[in-house]
Amino acid sequence: MDINKIHYAEITISAVSPKQYPDDGLPEVALAGRSNVGKSSFINAMVNRKKLARTSGKPGKTRTLNYFNIENELFFVDVPGYGYAKVSNAEQEKWGEMMNVYFSSRDELSLSILLVDLRHHPTELDVQMYDFFKYYNLPVLVVATKADKIKKSKRNKHINQVIQTLELATEDKVMVFSAETREGRDEVWNEILASTRNDSI
Repeated sequence: MDINKIHYAEITISAVSPKQYPDDGLPEVALAGRSNVGKSSFINAMVNRKKLARTSGKPGKTRTLNYFNIENELFFVDVPGYGYAKVSNAEQEKWGEMMNVYFSSRDELSLSILLVDLRHHPTELDVQMYDFFKYYNLPVLVVATKADKIKKSKRNKHINQVIQTLELATEDKVMVFSAETREGRDEVWNEILASTRNDSI
């Protein structure tokens, strides 16, 4: 895949149960993060589009597993954002069960990306999401978004607070990313493609 010339990137299905998951065997990269962390901006920047994934002024609108087909070679799977106060506990439990089924059973899942905001300490829910991935022995890449908001002289301090708050395992990486400047895009793509080489890419 030429990451600088992505011609095909489309949302193909919004799934809520295994019977709706694609059955073509392409590797999948799950994208998780709290509702205002910038997942839609991350997806758009990664595929060089402006509106493939719609950004919203109302966080928490994603309620399904949204499958984005990238060049017929892999899927980005956007999972529901967490930590949005206006969502009911019952709705959060339903989302949680949907994600539990997906992450515990999906053989095509090659990499789980946890997006956190580099400007702030990871939240308790970020920590729980990371621990959830580790519980299922899933490969994890932590992507710290909004890097353009932090002076480069202060980056290491913020990266270290991510590592310490998540109690990051030695085998897992943190990469800084900016949807505005595209900083980190190529490096994140390299990690994604490396994770899928043992699959069908």
